[in-house]
Amino acid sequence: MKNDIAYANGDFIPGAADYPDRWADAARAFRESEAAIGRARLNTAYGEHDREKFDLFHPSGRPEGLVVFVHGGYWHKFDRSYWSHFARGLTHCGFAVAMPSYPLAPDVRITEITRAIARAVQKAATYVQGPIFLTGHSAGGHLVARMVCRDVAVAEDVRGRFKHVVPISPLSDLRPFLETSMNDSLGLDAAEAIVESPITHESLRIPATVWVGAEERPAFLDQARWLAERWHRDLRIAPGRHHFDILDDLEHPDSPIVRSILGA
Repeated sequence: MKNDIAYANGDFIPGAADYPDRWADAARAFRESEAAIGRARLNTAYGEHDREKFDLFHPSGRPEGLVVFVHGGYWHKFDRSYWSHFARGLTHCGFAVAMPSYPLAPDVRITEITRAIARAVQKAATYVQGPIFLTGHSAGGHLVARMVCRDVAVAEDVRGRFKHVVPISPLSDLRPFLETSMNDSLGLDAAEAIVESPITHESLRIPATVWVGAEERPAFLDQARWLAERWHRDLRIAPGRHHFDILDDLEHPDSPIVRSILGA
């Protein structure tokens, strides 16, 4: 299909096939260690679907607020179990981190995934007081951007706690996916592609910063730029980072991306 190569990240990243197993191993070790010391609340349901669960990681003391991290995988792959270790930098800074799984295509449409993430954010907010920061990677970047679009139903008391949204390598315009082979799984039509594209919506008056790796595919650099320009928000380009290793800095509390998520 016309746009397949434009969004084929793994074809252009050395050792790409090794990343999922590496992430899963690191995530498992982090979950086990945090659970052993009582800082992980695992498998909390936020809806009726089997995949509507999140893990919540706590800092060593009382949380200063909540970060919700939403994983990627083009809306049809992965779950929260691959990403747990990326909470490390944020919990070290004193924040609780919720990491939800969500139903995947082709079982559900992207519109339903957006609604699931809204439910996840609202449920996680009941466990942690204070400000809420939203971040997510790739398709997860799309989903957190959707949380601050006016058409998404998030309870006003929760939305009022939103302090910053940081889409990382986000997919902000879904219309190019109409001409990809993966749309056999996604099932997008023209109408849904428009409605589910953050760039077709006005954002709430909530600070936002868009991140992308300097070494990412041109399509992802475009997607990030389109969102930043449409919403009149800052665009940060991480030098030397590609679509996968841009996440590595989330493990380090002093990294620019962690400071950015927390509005520092």
